[in-house]
Amino acid sequence: MELVVGRVAKSHGVRGELVVEVRTDDPDARFAPGVRLRGRAARSNEVREFTVESAREHSGRLLVQLVGVSDRTAADALRGTLFVVDSADLPPSEDPDEYYDHELEGLTVQLTDGTVVGEVTEVLHSAAGELLSVRAADDGREILIPFVTAIVPTVSLTDHLVVIDPPEGLLDPE
Repeated sequence: MELVVGRVAKSHGVRGELVVEVRTDDPDARFAPGVRLRGRAARSNEVREFTVESAREHSGRLLVQLVGVSDRTAADALRGTLFVVDSADLPPSEDPDEYYDHELEGLTVQLTDGTVVGEVTEVLHSAAGELLSVRAADDGREILIPFVTAIVPTVSLTDHLVVIDPPEGLLDPE
């Protein structure tokens, strides 16, 4: 399964730098000089290989210079490119309480009493923290559940299950 670690938003300057929206928790490793990146153009299945020449932080994003991309025209041609990694190439997490987003997607969500709430469709990353986007089993609506231990006490990848103990009102449709 391909996981997106960054997306080219636009070019920056005239020397071919790219403004990259980071979508990984380890940008220092993923975009380090010498690292090879796989890039897929927007709305395409064609994958190209790139090598990072340099990267630096700029206004909450990364400015990335790729080998062979040396002017604004070449950089503009990469707009929308998604940098991807194969999930099989990721090392297992060393912390038993940390999960990759793709490991949580598709898990069944249930209350502590066993009542099924729905299925995790996505993990959202916000300034306030991570949220599990859950499609409700009864009516298909989206439920956002803060991914914190007080509300999500149990995650079992082997059982394909997330157990939640929500505060009153969290699951109410209003």
